[in-house]
Amino acid sequence: MTKLTSSMPCVLLTGFAPFAGESINPSWQTVSKLDDSLIAKHRVITLELPCEFHRSLAILYQAIEQHHPVLVLCVGQAGGRCEISIERIAINIDDARIDDNAGNQPIDTPVIANAPAAYFTNLPIKRMLLALHQAEIPAAISNTAGTYVCNHVMYGLLHHINQHEPQINGGFVHVPYLPSQAVHHNGAPSMSEDTLLSALKVMINEAISAKQDIKVAAGTTH
Repeated sequence: MTKLTSSMPCVLLTGFAPFAGESINPSWQTVSKLDDSLIAKHRVITLELPCEFHRSLAILYQAIEQHHPVLVLCVGQAGGRCEISIERIAINIDDARIDDNAGNQPIDTPVIANAPAAYFTNLPIKRMLLALHQAEIPAAISNTAGTYVCNHVMYGLLHHINQHEPQINGGFVHVPYLPSQAVHHNGAPSMSEDTLLSALKVMINEAISAKQDIKVAAGTTH
């Protein structure tokens, strides 16, 4: 068994606190299980982010500065989605339909003033997608991370990478409800915790191992 040490290259894996009346968040519920694990010879460090605009980014930046990860993968809840959603792009806008957990509700406000309109992830998203399908895990490329705290964090992460640490690979993944949540939302799809854990391991391994992405069709018509 490989002994984990602080000198190992590390992956920073984040999830969110519950929000919108939920008692749990599937992102943190699963991410937390991988803390201090070893994937592709990289130590996994996990972090729970508050579902709050701005404070979430401050905490994320602090963790990046402390741990110097080679990969940052942020995970969030997307209740209503039926598969793992690998996000392609983050846009520079906060437009909150509901308050965050601190009572903030920014509307038509830039995530970061005077910054680019959008950033694409630098993760090998097509390879990650193919690896998930080979593992028989439902997944798709998503072209919208929304305009709530998830997009806020993804945009802030990619802006930080672009401006300060281009050696870091980073991106965002949305996951469905857990079954224990879906029973309270009539007709909502769900995914088991075991499947979510397997998916995270597959994606992290692929993100670390792949040197460049592949070109396969994974777009949408609407």
